[in-house]
Amino acid sequence: MAPLGTDTHDLTSLLDILGPQMTAEQAMLIFQQGQDAVIFALLTMSKQLSERQAASTAGIDPSAPSGQIPPYVKPPAKGRAKPKGAKPGHPGQRRPVPTRIDVYKTESLDSCPQCHGPVKLCRGSRTRVIEDIPENINPVVTKYTITRYWCSHCKAIVQPTVPDALPGSSIGLRVVVLSAWLHYLLGTTLAQIIDVFNFHLQFKLSSGGLIQMWKRLREILLAWYIEIQTQALNSAVLHGDETSWRVNGKTYWLWCFASQDVTYYMIDRSRGSPALRRFFNKEFAGVLVTDFWGAYNAVVCAKKQKCLPHLLRDLKRTQHYHKPGGDWPAFSKQLKRLIRDSIRLSKRRKELSEEAFASRRRRLDKRLQELLVQPWKQQHARRLVKRLRRHASELFTFLDHPQAPFDNNHAERQIRPAVIARKNSYANGSEDGAETQAILMSVFRTLKQRGHNPVSAVSKAVRDYLQTGQLPPLPGSGTAFG
Repeated sequence: MAPLGTDTHDLTSLLDILGPQMTAEQAMLIFQQGQDAVIFALLTMSKQLSERQAASTAGIDPSAPSGQIPPYVKPPAKGRAKPKGAKPGHPGQRRPVPTRIDVYKTESLDSCPQCHGPVKLCRGSRTRVIEDIPENINPVVTKYTITRYWCSHCKAIVQPTVPDALPGSSIGLRVVVLSAWLHYLLGTTLAQIIDVFNFHLQFKLSSGGLIQMWKRLREILLAWYIEIQTQALNSAVLHGDETSWRVNGKTYWLWCFASQDVTYYMIDRSRGSPALRRFFNKEFAGVLVTDFWGAYNAVVCAKKQKCLPHLLRDLKRTQHYHKPGGDWPAFSKQLKRLIRDSIRLSKRRKELSEEAFASRRRRLDKRLQELLVQPWKQQHARRLVKRLRRHASELFTFLDHPQAPFDNNHAERQIRPAVIARKNSYANGSEDGAETQAILMSVFRTLKQRGHNPVSAVSKAVRDYLQTGQLPPLPGSGTAFG
């Protein structure tokens, strides 16, 4: 190290070596620079020590990231507003009793398990039923002999179709559907699926072969995917939401459109109107429930409902992070009351007469207009007033259409499993994989919404497709499949 002087550049260089990592050689170099360098080093280190002591006294961890509260100084979590479990008097829930007994065993004693003394047989006994999965699960290997025939009408050799596997595949159909269900509905990673089949189910699989089977399954279920889109566009109330998605290292967007019995996922490069035009291929005749994302303004539909909890969270977030003054407290209080009064009115719909309900509904519109015409001066108040003016006709739609909610919780709940899967599997490596993700995830999620066993329903449908060349209609809600 070159000798240090006393100019600003040298003092800056001296700061670089001060700290707990300073070596004895570096300390000797500081000493060689003379009295000024030693005094500067001591004062600097004394200042650092006092800052650390002050931070420790204030309960701040100097090693914690900026703005983060150390876990050991956080206040204890508040208790739950409601106790866990069902309400008192609610009947308990237990696993159903098995309908068959496969193995019978009798347990007996030769000596007391406590003192190891002799025992005598008593009258009576008790039974206990245990249901378990066997340790050695061996896959069933079936060898098909396919007889060929000559068709005099077609002038060709024909043969029967094997419905238990995709054409040319040595992997059974149920393995393909079960693995796809684990990956696209439950969010299990590909490596975990391979481990489960290889080590526990004694079924040897490779990741490449499994991915190819999923792509072939996607091609067959494409008709259901299109049917789900059609049914979503024909629903009375449709919820929409979107979240980021990664495809081959690039940012894409996962769109979710959900009704009470349909969920349609779409992965697109755009987060704007081009993606929405891809889904809304016709005018939507129902109520579209979304947040305040600007892209939804381009959707042509009969009615829209904006998520009111999003608006309340915006007020809370603005107050917490910006702490605005001026006329913000009056604006925030007035808007909160307006939103909560509208929600309260919707819950009292059955208690009020039609005239009383309509009168209070008109009063809400009047209060909203009074809020918008006031000359608010605070910048965040003006920002939200601008938003409210743009969506004034979309705030209280749920009061005019009882089937429409005032929040977008349904779309958020339906998109959450995909977010968990994204965190586990790091999204998709190609656009082809993203298309497979969207189709199979939509099919499995919709079947589950409708109360069907997704694995059985898809397996039965693919078998019918292999035998007839046509996929049966998408099962409806509450109907038995097959």
